[in-house]
Amino acid sequence: MGTMLQFSAAGQDFGAYRAEPAGRVRGAVVVIHEIWGLVDHIKDVADRFAAAGYLAVAPDLMGLAGLDATLLAELGADRSDPARRTEIQPRIRAAMEPMREPGRAGQIQAGVAAVFEHLEASAEGAGRTAVAGFCFGGSYSFALAVAEPRLAAAVPFYGHANYTVAELAGIRCPVLAFYGEEDKALTDDLPGLIERMREAGVDFRYTVFAGAGHAFFNDTNPVSYRAEPARIA
Repeated sequence: MGTMLQFSAAGQDFGAYRAEPAGRVRGAVVVIHEIWGLVDHIKDVADRFAAAGYLAVAPDLMGLAGLDATLLAELGADRSDPARRTEIQPRIRAAMEPMREPGRAGQIQAGVAAVFEHLEASAEGAGRTAVAGFCFGGSYSFALAVAEPRLAAAVPFYGHANYTVAELAGIRCPVLAFYGEEDKALTDDLPGLIERMREAGVDFRYTVFAGAGHAFFNDTNPVSYRAEPARIA
């Protein structure tokens, strides 16, 4: 079991789940949640990193995003029935509307940066702090890589990376990205991203899993989870 930490960014306080390895520490990782927030699944992912030897901190960024964490966690937990998924999609879109407010992305990035600074200043993470994130968190993993030259590695799962070559040139770490072949909103744009990463000189590696779509790593979602791609990733 991990512990909760408190942070402050953009004038707001927010919590984070800390999972500490029992033995030799190999480094540290910021774990960024999906749009459903800091749910038990993300805490479990942080625990898995800790079991592999990494100090892991998973921030709860929902307040900085202006989102109702309780509502989105409830909506996210009820996706097993296709008819029910169709019914709740408008509610999910409405709940995510605050994300469109000007300045929200900057607030979220400030929260991620605060957690990175915490880990980078620690004995465990100094010079060896990475980021891994999922969906929403995958997008902000790319954002941290663009903004933070001290980042040791970035591992975005099905995240958006709508950056220019000049912006991508700020990335100083290797990037390992994962996608599901059926996640067309991202895979259709992937060739362009690959080319921009090449032009920017980024060590960009990626895997697109056949038979998988968005959120294939989330083993609490029986509809999207794909065990073998998740294991490989």
